[in-house]
Amino acid sequence: MRPRSASRLPFVASCALWCAVLAPCVALTGCRSVAVRAPDAPAPSKVMLTPNAEAAWETTVSTLHRFGFRTAVENKLDGTIETAWVVGSSLAEPWNDDSVGFANRLEDTLQSTRRRVVATVRPVAGEFGPEAYEVTIRAFKELEDVRGVVANTTGGATFQNREPLSRDLQAVHGQFGPTQWIPLGRDPALENAIVAELGKK
Repeated sequence: MRPRSASRLPFVASCALWCAVLAPCVALTGCRSVAVRAPDAPAPSKVMLTPNAEAAWETTVSTLHRFGFRTAVENKLDGTIETAWVVGSSLAEPWNDDSVGFANRLEDTLQSTRRRVVATVRPVAGEFGPEAYEVTIRAFKELEDVRGVVANTTGGATFQNREPLSRDLQAVHGQFGPTQWIPLGRDPALENAIVAELGKK
């Protein structure tokens, strides 16, 4: 029979390994070291030399689709394209491109986040000639703020036969209120990735 101290060595080693793995995760997510930009910070842009405004518009829309974003509002008079919110992709979803970089992927794995993109397509004059359009990309990021759940016990979630008949069929209740989202500013990694993709068109 092995000494008790020797039998604890694998357990201690596994705990130390998990601490070493989770420490960077806590540093990245809990301390908010993932880079974000203020909403009014300068946004990256790309000047596109296209034959007309419709070509620049369709190129921008197809690029947003390439990153998994679907357009929610298109205002051609104002030159603005707004996408719907997309839940952040985790490390187990490498085929999705809405989450750029390992730090963002790790944060999206450990916490619920979502993103949306606002693109502007406007003509520019001067050195680029009459057929040039500037596309500006702003990506916004939010963190889910889940309300606390109602305290339930195993006995409280069952129907009691010692009490009068109740027509309340919802024995188990969910969270107290609707889910809320905390703005985290803009996502510079996603903005730069979209602008770089526009440069390939």
